[in-house]
Amino acid sequence: MKQRAAFVDAVVAPVFLFVSFYGATLFVLTALAVPVYWSGLIAAAVATAATVLIWEKGKWQLGLFVTPRRAVPEFMIGLIWGALLVGACALLVVLTSDVRHDRGTGFPWIELLIIFIPAAVHEELLFRGYVFQKMRRWNRTAAILSIAFLFAALHFNNSALTWIGIANIFLGGILLGLAYELYGRLWFPIGVHLAWNVMSGPILGHEVSGYDSARTLLVERGAGQVIVTGGDFGIEGSVWMTLTEAAGILLLLHRIRKRSQPT
Repeated sequence: MKQRAAFVDAVVAPVFLFVSFYGATLFVLTALAVPVYWSGLIAAAVATAATVLIWEKGKWQLGLFVTPRRAVPEFMIGLIWGALLVGACALLVVLTSDVRHDRGTGFPWIELLIIFIPAAVHEELLFRGYVFQKMRRWNRTAAILSIAFLFAALHFNNSALTWIGIANIFLGGILLGLAYELYGRLWFPIGVHLAWNVMSGPILGHEVSGYDSARTLLVERGAGQVIVTGGDFGIEGSVWMTLTEAAGILLLLHRIRKRSQPT
């Protein structure tokens, strides 16, 4: 009984408070017709600030407000990680199908600023921010798996979703959870998430979880088996993405174990 009460006080109550603030803010912003990517980011920021202020008395190391000396290298490493993972998967798709890439209409700088950057920061603040960090203090493995499941579940409305696609989003949630674990801050997973989406859509011309960019640096040509190419859901629906994410998860686990070993 005491353990259950402690769990409610340590996890359930603050998470409920966060979700309440997030939902209420999102409802108001939606009613005001604020664009969805910005409304989500604002709602996550408001919910985080309000919950930390009320429940934590303003004292919580979120892993976002750190010196540039820490933030910039971790963010850049995240960009490299995300780009390499998606690039490796795209190469495997090209080698095993008729998919090719031709020159596109150009990079969508406006979409990068108004859609891709706020979307990546929003989802990392929501899924690897206060709620995840609160849960991991109780049970790290349960936090990573449960938040990854929620991350995947909230993508169920994405167009052209497949079972491989939803499984890959779940694995992506695990990978991003481990990306937080590597440094204990948000900049590395933000970099991974942003590069993942930008490399998939604006650069390579694939759909990003069913979303098509207005302009892309390259365009996808040709076809192949949906299980290989991902079909209309994009490269995230490919079985090659499953293997790529699994490799990324194993690499992160190795890096985390290596960093935790005494020198």
